[in-house]
Amino acid sequence: MSLTTFDGFGASVRRFSPRLLLSELMMKQWFEPVIPFFVMIGLWIGFSFAINDYASSINALSMLRLFAEFGFVALAMAFSLITGGIDLSVGAIFAFCNFAALYFVLVAELPVPLVILATLATGAVLGGINGFLIGVLKARPFLTTLVTLIILRATVNLLNTYYAQTFAINSTDSDAWDYIGSGAPLGIPLNAATLLVVLFVGHIFLSRSRYGWHLTAIGASRKAARHAGIRVRTMLFFTYVLSGVLCAAGGLFYAARQASTDSTTGVGWEFQALTAVVLGGVSLAGGKGTVWRAMIGALIVFTLTNGLVRMGIPGYVTSALIGMLLLAAVGIDVKWSKNRGKAIQKTYVNPARVALAAAPSVAAKSASPFAQNDRLLHADAIGLDQVEGPEDVILDRQDRVYGSTRDGNIIRFSGPDLKTREVFAHIGGRPLGMQFDRDENLIVAVAGMGVYGITPAGKSYKITDETNRTWYKLNDDSRLRMADDLDIAPDGKIYFSDCTTRYEMTTNTLDILEARPNGRLVCYDPATKTTRTVINHFYFPNGICVSHDGRSVLIASTSLCKVFRHWIEGPNKGRTEVLIDKLPGNPDNINRASDGTYWLALVGIRTPTFDLSMRNPGFRLRMVKQVPADEWLAPGLNHGCVLKFNEAGEPLESFWDPTGISHSTLTSMREHKGYLYLGGLENNRIGRVRLDGVDETWTGFDAYWGSKRRDRS
Repeated sequence: MSLTTFDGFGASVRRFSPRLLLSELMMKQWFEPVIPFFVMIGLWIGFSFAINDYASSINALSMLRLFAEFGFVALAMAFSLITGGIDLSVGAIFAFCNFAALYFVLVAELPVPLVILATLATGAVLGGINGFLIGVLKARPFLTTLVTLIILRATVNLLNTYYAQTFAINSTDSDAWDYIGSGAPLGIPLNAATLLVVLFVGHIFLSRSRYGWHLTAIGASRKAARHAGIRVRTMLFFTYVLSGVLCAAGGLFYAARQASTDSTTGVGWEFQALTAVVLGGVSLAGGKGTVWRAMIGALIVFTLTNGLVRMGIPGYVTSALIGMLLLAAVGIDVKWSKNRGKAIQKTYVNPARVALAAAPSVAAKSASPFAQNDRLLHADAIGLDQVEGPEDVILDRQDRVYGSTRDGNIIRFSGPDLKTREVFAHIGGRPLGMQFDRDENLIVAVAGMGVYGITPAGKSYKITDETNRTWYKLNDDSRLRMADDLDIAPDGKIYFSDCTTRYEMTTNTLDILEARPNGRLVCYDPATKTTRTVINHFYFPNGICVSHDGRSVLIASTSLCKVFRHWIEGPNKGRTEVLIDKLPGNPDNINRASDGTYWLALVGIRTPTFDLSMRNPGFRLRMVKQVPADEWLAPGLNHGCVLKFNEAGEPLESFWDPTGISHSTLTSMREHKGYLYLGGLENNRIGRVRLDGVDETWTGFDAYWGSKRRDRS
């Protein structure tokens, strides 16, 4: 059940949504083995009720000792599956190494340290045979390991027959050997403690090392891995060597504990191990899996087998159940691999109800400051068809015009009539909001990358690409996903908006349709070189502008159609308040004006149907699911509009292009020496309009930084 609340922004919103929680859980890789984990817990609880003393600590330690050897074999199977292969010989290698350990200690009478090394070396050699055939000679993993299974199993049976009497009459009087079989450091069986250490090392190996990443890449696509320069043959060879060593470790502990070998040792373990790791979430297709998932599956299979045996269930029934588990695990693995993306896509968008304030009238020739007019209709065109979507525009002290374009470039126009075009810098990503710092470096918010700077010489450098993580969020929001506008305070701190933590540049309109507070205001402090989130849970913050006096930051909320003020100095420091409550459209960038007021771009104009849809989240959800994206209901994007408002948030006048031919989706404007320069997300030009009755010597840089530069010098 969702909980509807009223937040500090004056909007009704359903903060808690089961769909939202489910979609975020499904995005997490660790969520996939949740069901197997609870199955494992359920089996343990069920057998605890059915079998006396099953849940006792003594029984738990005894089961750990019995499980550890199978755990090594399951881990060996997991590594081979992650690389996209399979090792059906793990049970036979385990049995062979069990025999080898007994031979080394009882017949060869080697010291225990040499027994350990010789047994592990035996497993490495047997695994190396598989690795050579599969990795170097490119043999099929299934057939190759099936053949080695048959050969090794026959060899073990022959050796057991030949040495059975020798093993029976010989014995060893070694405390070290006995400790391997029955030792318990800190009360934990030695084999289980060793397995736990191996699991931690294996986790680091798979998730934190280059070799682990290479193994996963090979499993995902050998061809792509080969093209990426990964040594596929070598990696596959050593993967099967590792598989053999892990089986040898299990065989060594088994030999020390049981001190015997026969034809049934390890029989069927390859299929039990395969069932276990697939059940735990290691994909048969390769490229996905962790050591912990493998262990969860192994514990399920071991607990089920052990519990049924202790309840007196015949072995053939247990084998049938294991077989059915394998079939179910394979079916679920195949289905989930194919449909996980679709399931996430269907549940990820979670619209909320937002009741927008009544839109003011924009009727032409009315007394309203929002009244439509044609003041932008005949704007001069700078760089016509030479720029692609200049989302923001800015001018430097030499009167040169800069535009941030969708091709990842910052384009600069200079010279007489601004006809000389050049690529000032190539950043990549999608450069959006821009501002000059006091040293005339151009600071740029880049969607998908963070905040970057460009020196006057055109050299770009990274400023920040992450902030502090919200500790209670499921998804890691430390990465800056879509920095879209910024401004710089008098003390040099860069305040910028990260408008959504859930969507990317290409899908950011979904955030507006979702109408949830997924954005934030972030600050970078160059003095300490640290980045921190100032306001979390903001509704699509877009335009950012530091006030003329530098004591507050103005923030445009595109989805709420409001402008806010956040105080950074003075008695109200840290407080956020509504500055403009009612706007006729969706606000975008904000910039300072020459007379102490502010300019605001409206990227879209509200319509009654759009406002109605914002109050009906079910309608928007069905629209997203059933209607093509280019037919979604949206604000009017064919009416360019720029507003002017004062320090109190009172609208003063507006500039419109009612046709939307020249300037439709207006996202920015910048006043400079008597002109207003216009930028738009979809425009093919930078516009310029003559302003009447303004200071024609005023520039944004000198007005803001002039006195501050003098103060610093």
